[in-house]
Amino acid sequence: MTRTNVSLVHYQVVEEEVQMSLTELCRACDADRELVQQLVEHGVLEPQGSTPQAWVFAGASLRRTRVALRLLHDLELNLPGAALAVDLLDEIARLQRALQVAQGPR
Repeated sequence: MTRTNVSLVHYQVVEEEVQMSLTELCRACDADRELVQQLVEHGVLEPQGSTPQAWVFAGASLRRTRVALRLLHDLELNLPGAALAVDLLDEIARLQRALQVAQGPR
């Protein structure tokens, strides 16, 4: 009987390097500009820049926007509820990654 070694490779897509304007983010998410501005007001998104015209969003904003939109539309959460849920989902993902690192390779 032959024994085969299998190595698992864990990776994470680094999307922070991608940058988008408000218009590009809205287009990518098929979202209304006013709704995205409300997501910023509620802390779901944290763009760089002082005005909506100057805002630059990191790549993670695309995922956070899409998740928030699903929560708003599918679960009919209000904006504060969606903001809290997105933050909690990110925290769960962070804790899961930390747990995987702590447990080491399997």
